[in-house]
Amino acid sequence: MGGQLAKLVARRGRWFIILPPLVFLFLFFLIPFGFALKISFGEAALRIPPFTDLFGRDAAGHLHWQGTWVSYRYLLTDDVYIVSVLYSLRTALFATLICLLVGYPMAYAMSRASKSTQNILMMVIILPFWTSFLLRVYALESLIRDNGLLNTALLQLGVIDHPLRMMHTTFAIYLGIVYSYLPFMVLPLYATLEKLDRSLLEAASDLGSRPWRAFVDVTLPLSVPGIIAGSMLVFIPAVGEYVIPALLGGPDNLMIGRVLWDEFFGNHDWPVASAVAIAFLVLLAGPIAIHQYYRVRQEEY
Repeated sequence: MGGQLAKLVARRGRWFIILPPLVFLFLFFLIPFGFALKISFGEAALRIPPFTDLFGRDAAGHLHWQGTWVSYRYLLTDDVYIVSVLYSLRTALFATLICLLVGYPMAYAMSRASKSTQNILMMVIILPFWTSFLLRVYALESLIRDNGLLNTALLQLGVIDHPLRMMHTTFAIYLGIVYSYLPFMVLPLYATLEKLDRSLLEAASDLGSRPWRAFVDVTLPLSVPGIIAGSMLVFIPAVGEYVIPALLGGPDNLMIGRVLWDEFFGNHDWPVASAVAIAFLVLLAGPIAIHQYYRVRQEEY
């Protein structure tokens, strides 16, 4: 009897822990997602709100469905949406790879440092989060514009004869994403590498492995969970980024976030904008859900 009561308390205790995030997701993700899904099946209309209703009544007063798939068909026929999706995926992918190449050595060095040094380095990594994301992007803009600090310093040192054009380029977008999201790559990698069992490296050294070989055979495979976590934390927000392309990019740098803004607030075409958001969410969430499912299955076996 006592064992069953303990199990019941433990089960209910788990639900008390899970319930708050479930309520949060329901209120601030599932309900807005439902509204966006509903709007995506409507058509743009000169009214408030600017889209048609999904259900209407005929002359006899019977309720009937009057939604349409036209917004989703429009996504497959208009090159703007296809180009923006592909450009967003490519930009986020390469930015994530750059963050990985830069962040992995940083996280590795942090994990090998002393505890006091680790605390200092951790503070340096977290420090940018104490300021507004928008202010950080504006600060980066003041550095790389034609009359910014970087060009001014290079001109005064005689390294260049005329200002380098960095603003409103693809380079500026990559720089902005890496600058803004690098901590999201470093922190999961550091958490994984810091917990690495050093005795495994000592065993590899005793068996004759050189340091680089021990890194490839031991450290790198064991850090894969941190690589995956950091890559997702960078890739997912970067692919839908709006602020960085709007402030640092040019007219040719058409990312999906800018397309959504233009459709919602420029063209006032809420159904098409909602269809873009829903399709893009499915495009991102589908592979992630499949990967998570098979990862859990592998852990069970």
